[in-house]
Amino acid sequence: MRRVSRGLDRLVVTFDDPTLVANAGLVLVATLAARLGIEALVNQMVRLGDRRGSFLPGRKVMTLVHAIVAGGSHIDHADVLRAGATGEVLGHRVMAPSTLGTFLRSFTFGHIRQLDAVIAETLRRAWAAGAGPGGRRLVIDIDSTICEVAGKSKQGAAYGYTRKLGYHPLLATRADTGEILHARMRKGSANTQRGARRFIDELIARVRRAGATGGIVVRVDSGFWSNDTIATLGRLGVRFTMTVRNHEAITAAIATIDEGDWVDIDYTEGGFAQVAETRYRGLRLVVRRTRLADGAQAALFPTWRHHAFLTDLGADTVTVDRFHRHHAVVELAIRDLKEGAGMDHVPSGRFNANAAWLGAAVLAHNLIRWSAVLGDVTPADRLTVARTFRTRFVAVPARLVNRSGTSTLRGPAHWPWADQFGTALERIRAVAPDTG
Repeated sequence: MRRVSRGLDRLVVTFDDPTLVANAGLVLVATLAARLGIEALVNQMVRLGDRRGSFLPGRKVMTLVHAIVAGGSHIDHADVLRAGATGEVLGHRVMAPSTLGTFLRSFTFGHIRQLDAVIAETLRRAWAAGAGPGGRRLVIDIDSTICEVAGKSKQGAAYGYTRKLGYHPLLATRADTGEILHARMRKGSANTQRGARRFIDELIARVRRAGATGGIVVRVDSGFWSNDTIATLGRLGVRFTMTVRNHEAITAAIATIDEGDWVDIDYTEGGFAQVAETRYRGLRLVVRRTRLADGAQAALFPTWRHHAFLTDLGADTVTVDRFHRHHAVVELAIRDLKEGAGMDHVPSGRFNANAAWLGAAVLAHNLIRWSAVLGDVTPADRLTVARTFRTRFVAVPARLVNRSGTSTLRGPAHWPWADQFGTALERIRAVAPDTG
């Protein structure tokens, strides 16, 4: 006989409480957004003229941003902000999904650049508030990613090197925090290097204006390997590590390394690796060679596999190799941008609307990280910042009540991270407002 939980069967479910807040932790991000003056900044800098959706664009951008912070990946997910009293913790009027769709479709390339300038200024303000690197060395990882789409009516979506239909945005992330410093939407067929020189020029100018006064190191993979990229970085006074492909000239340079120059390094379990270096066109060519230590695959692949990169850093071979391998953290930041929110879905059929959506996703991504840093709740494992932040601090239900004239959010008793939440809110409220 099948057991039935009579207690659950008798449970009545209603959706009729106007005081409930679905994602009360949005108050953390909303408070920081208010301190940074993002809504007013958008109203000032994004000028849509007489186009539809042009009135007060700041509240529309902030609706998109807060919806993405709460885990939204579609335009209609913004409706979660209109439920109960959720809008009361955001500090701006929540706009309907239909209005947001019209707003996104009104963007042209020029308006995308205006939104990009908003992101740059927001970065400066957040760094001035204490989230920046200051005089410390800033390590930047540049990479591209494929935002796959399912429909064939997406303007600009195409098949690229991965043979997947989608867009091919270019991203620059800060290695130690995962925040996105610069982003550019591109067509799906765009070559990896397309627009790289201008992107790097804008990126370095942006972080310098934002307050990065120390040295800058850029790490890129082989898709960005070119003499033009090397010359651009040199002109900007930026050091680099750059993966190269093993074509004939690189293979010949690797062959000149003496067997006694190879140094053993720690590597993954079941593998064996050594590093050494030589010169290639006046630059250090650092080479890591690997092979499997044992097992059936080792018998199939008994020879060395070589992985090389160019650099102008001055550290020893082992140290600079370890530093370059850490470039892989860019994939974790990209995963946070795409996994379950933001760029998990490209919502519009128009290219510029999707580019504007990317801008909103970048703002949401960075606000999560800045809230974690300035609120001092950054997890020990920075690799799961967005997912952990949403689980612990955003997706907390609460009831908005009036206690002796004071609006109060009443969260659930015994919430595991209640103390951290309170501390984070106090720290974020202590950030001095920046209105430019």
